Amino acid sequence: MAVLEEVTGRARMTARQRMVLGLLLGAQFMLAVDFSILNVALPAVGEGLGFGLHALQWVASGFALPAAGLTLLSGRVADLFGRRRMFLIGMALLAAGSLIGGLAVSPAMLLTGRVVQGIATAIGTPAALSLLTTSFPEGPLRSRALGLNGALMSAGFTTGAVLGGVLTDLLSWRWAFLVNVPIAVFILAVTPKLITGGRAAAGTRLDVAGAVTVTAGLLALVYGVTAAGERGWTAPVTLVSLAAAAALLVAFWFAEARAAAPLVPVRILRRRTVVWGNAAGLIAFLTETSLVFLMTLYLQEVLRYSPLVTGLAFGVLGAGTVTGGLLGARVIARLGTYRVLVGAFVVQAAATASLVALGDAHRWILLFLVATFVGGVGNMQAIVAFMVTATSGLPDDEQGLATGLATMTQQIGITIGIPIMSAIAAGRTSALGGPHATAVLGGVRLAVLVNAAITLAGALLVAALLRRRTDE
Repeated sequence: MAVLEEVTGRARMTARQRMVLGLLLGAQFMLAVDFSILNVALPAVGEGLGFGLHALQWVASGFALPAAGLTLLSGRVADLFGRRRMFLIGMALLAAGSLIGGLAVSPAMLLTGRVVQGIATAIGTPAALSLLTTSFPEGPLRSRALGLNGALMSAGFTTGAVLGGVLTDLLSWRWAFLVNVPIAVFILAVTPKLITGGRAAAGTRLDVAGAVTVTAGLLALVYGVTAAGERGWTAPVTLVSLAAAAALLVAFWFAEARAAAPLVPVRILRRRTVVWGNAAGLIAFLTETSLVFLMTLYLQEVLRYSPLVTGLAFGVLGAGTVTGGLLGARVIARLGTYRVLVGAFVVQAAATASLVALGDAHRWILLFLVATFVGGVGNMQAIVAFMVTATSGLPDDEQGLATGLATMTQQIGITIGIPIMSAIAAGRTSALGGPHATAVLGGVRLAVLVNAAITLAGALLVAALLRRRTDE
C-alpha cells in the first residue's frame, strides 16, 4: 500500500483507482510468477511423474507456445468484445489450468494444465494491461502505473524462482500450481465489482485472415526457436518451422493491407514509436531473461549452489528491477522516454559486460550481486520506457491492440532469448572439452559477452530510430 500511495500522492488517484490498480497489478504479478515458478521445480516434476530429460523442457515450452502465439489475437479480441470479459476468462482458465497441473497423475495431464496456463496468460495479460492503460489518462499517471506494473512483473519472474524452490523443498512441486487457484478465484470474485465492462460498438468484426496468419506465424516462430534449442539451428524441423513463420508473417502483412477491419491496421505498424518501441522491448526481455538462465548455470554448475540458494541470490536482481520500475516514471518525466531507453540500455550493457570477469571462486558472488542489481535497474527502466513508448499516442479503443503487441513482444523475447544464449554457451562449453566447471564458465562468459553486445545494439537502435520523438 505504501508503494501505491507513492504513486497516488503525486497523481491524485481516487480510492477506486487505487483499488483497480492494486487488483490489476496483483493479477499481473501472479501471471509473471506463473512463468518462472516451475523452473527450479522441474527436476522434482520429472522425478514425480516420470518425465524424460528431453520431454521435461516441454513443461516450459507448453506454456510459452500459446502464451506468445495467442497474445496479439487476444489483445485485439479484448478491444472488440470486452477487456473485462477477456480478463475474467483468463483468470478462470488460469485457475483451471493450475488445478489440472497440481492434480496431475501423468505427463500428459501436467502438460495439459501447463498449456491451459499459457492460454490464460495470452488472454489475461494484454487484457489486464489494456484495462490499466485505459483506467489512467496518458501522461505521468499512466507512466507511474506502467512503471509499477513493469516492476512487479519483473519481480514476479524472480519471485517465481524463489517461491518454486521454497514450495518444492517444504511441500511439493504440486503447490507451484495449486498456489494460483485461490488467488485467481479471489480476482474473479472482486473484478466485476471494481472494473466496468466496455466493448466496441455493435457491428465490429474480427479479421479472420489476419488472426489465422499471425497466430500460426507466431506459433511457428516460437516452436522453431524452441526446436533449435533442443535439436540445433540446422535441424530440418527448425528450418521448416522458421521458414513457415516467415511466410505466414509476410502473408499477415498483406492480409492486413487488404482487410476492411484489420486485426492490426498497417498504419499502426508504420508508427515509429510502435515498431521501434517494440523492437527495444524485444531486446530488453530477450537479454535479461536469458541472462538469468546463464547466471543460473554459473551459480549451479560453477559455484555449485543449490536451486534454493540460486533462487535467493536472484532476489538482488529482483530488488534492482523493482527499484528501476519505481524510479522509471520519475526519470521519464524528467528526461523523456527516448533518453531513458538509450541510457537504460547502456547501463544494462555495462553491468552485463562486467559479468565476463566472473571466476570459479565463491568470492565472485559479490560481483554477481552488484552487477545484477545495477543491470536490473537499467533493464526495468528500459522496459517501462518501452511500454510508455509502445502504447502512447493511440486512442482507448486501440489500447488492447497496443498492449497485445507489447505483451507479444515480451513473450517472444522471453521465449527466444534462452535458446539463443543456450546454444552459444553450449557450443563454447563443448569446444573447451565438455561439461566440467571450467568449460561451463567459458561458455557462460562468451554468451554473456554476446548478451551485452545485443543490449548495446539496442541502445544504438533507439538512438538512431527514435531520435525524433515528439515528446522531446
